[in-house]
Amino acid sequence: MSNELEAFIEYITVTKALSKRSIEAYKNDLKHIEDALKKPLIKLDSNEVLNFLSEYANKRTLNRKLSSVNAFFDFCYKSRFADEKNRFKLSKIPKTLPKFLSFNDVKKALSLIDRSSWIGLRDYALILFLYASGTRISEALALRREDIEGEWLHIRHGKGDKERIVPIADISLKAIDAYLNEIPFEKDDIWLNYQGKPLSRISAYKITQKYLGVSPHVLRHSYATSLIIGGADLRVVQELLGHASLLTTQIYTHVQKQNLQDTVRQYHPLA
Repeated sequence: MSNELEAFIEYITVTKALSKRSIEAYKNDLKHIEDALKKPLIKLDSNEVLNFLSEYANKRTLNRKLSSVNAFFDFCYKSRFADEKNRFKLSKIPKTLPKFLSFNDVKKALSLIDRSSWIGLRDYALILFLYASGTRISEALALRREDIEGEWLHIRHGKGDKERIVPIADISLKAIDAYLNEIPFEKDDIWLNYQGKPLSRISAYKITQKYLGVSPHVLRHSYATSLIIGGADLRVVQELLGHASLLTTQIYTHVQKQNLQDTVRQYHPLA
């Protein structure tokens, strides 16, 4: 790994304080280029970088790697390691609407869960919690009992290690209480597997797949979509979801437009 790349990794670790996952992603992307081309990144010209990255047919993967390269060259220019700042345009990706479930879809799935065991109570509480809170699955699985403060949820391990507090529905709190009262383990973590260990992302995925046929992230989209359809302000939804930028939340504006269109079609005499 070149000296410049080492300096960049130190910068995003110490100064930018990025998450471990983000740091590893940058490091892997950039080190892979240096190792493959057997040359320090800073000495590569634009054509060499583009020719190497052109092997990635998946545009999302390509854009992630281009973003890593852009961040590195931006750092080198600001740190005066380079006289010019190389910047690569990202590929255009067709916008895809987020998949979501209706409240009836979620309610139907919850009705199918056998709650006669603590495992069933856990599955029921987890699905209801994800739909009621809009948390990322990583945030949900990191929760401890002390993080539920009355009717509020204290998320201490959000994306980028940011904290936020969000309200949570009473029905979800009751489901969690029913589950916690039945588990045969004394642990501070809320979501546990049958061995009493913290529930893994794979296990959580299997739970939502089993009852809903979707990933846990779709329940986050469903939470946001339900709020938008109900008339929630986009900036409020941004805060509840923990989005750093309103641009990220704007993927849900299609729901607002569709809801307005459906209302006109249903109630206006000329529709």
